[in-house]
Amino acid sequence: MTTELDHLEVKGLGVSFDGFKAVDGVDLTLRQGRLHFLIGPNGAGKTTLVDALTGLVKGTGHAQYRGRDLLSLKSHQVVRAGVGRTFQTATVFEELSVLQNLDIAGGVHRTAWSMVLARRKVPSYVEEALETIGLSDLRHRPAGVLAHGQKQWLEIGMLLVQDAKVMFLDETVAGMSAEEREETGELLRRIGPDRTIVVIEHDMDFVRTFADIVTVMHAGKVLTEGTVAEIQANHQVQEIYLGRSAEGAAHA
Repeated sequence: MTTELDHLEVKGLGVSFDGFKAVDGVDLTLRQGRLHFLIGPNGAGKTTLVDALTGLVKGTGHAQYRGRDLLSLKSHQVVRAGVGRTFQTATVFEELSVLQNLDIAGGVHRTAWSMVLARRKVPSYVEEALETIGLSDLRHRPAGVLAHGQKQWLEIGMLLVQDAKVMFLDETVAGMSAEEREETGELLRRIGPDRTIVVIEHDMDFVRTFADIVTVMHAGKVLTEGTVAEIQANHQVQEIYLGRSAEGAAHA
């Protein structure tokens, strides 16, 4: 049975830039254990919505998670509240090893004093993350030489060692091979039951394969929400997104 601790409740979220409403009165319930996808064309407000929920831009309204309003927190406080994100371009320390990237990310839960002490062994939570993301054999490889998909998995691993219970993933599979996309979807399914995972995505094949619930955004608002089958059957979605040419549909 889910409780108030299991989901993020967004009410009336708005973000404006010089009078332009990039996000306009969005209501969302993001529940633990579901792979929740946000779709919509460029400019629909998807990334701006996530920016507001992670403290990167100022938003109005409310976003309640574990008794706190995320919109009142700074970005580092959001991380400590158990909310993390990735970006469209992987933001790893390319000159450092996979292991070092994970260890640094895990430092969010260590004291300043323990951070300067020599590490006698790899922390168990780092080992677990390496295993989960499938990079155990590459632990000493510089992150900069990883394949594109592997860098994205490393970013997800960095959220795991931060113990992020809410994860926002921005176009995680963009540029991946078909095999990498499949492995990424399976990774999200493995880590999903204990977390709230929200994926901004343009790859509709990936959405159809892995989404539990889909929210369609248009012009800063929620157009509709439902299962993949419900979204595909929605006449508004068909008209605005899925009815486009093959090229246009790929970016819906």
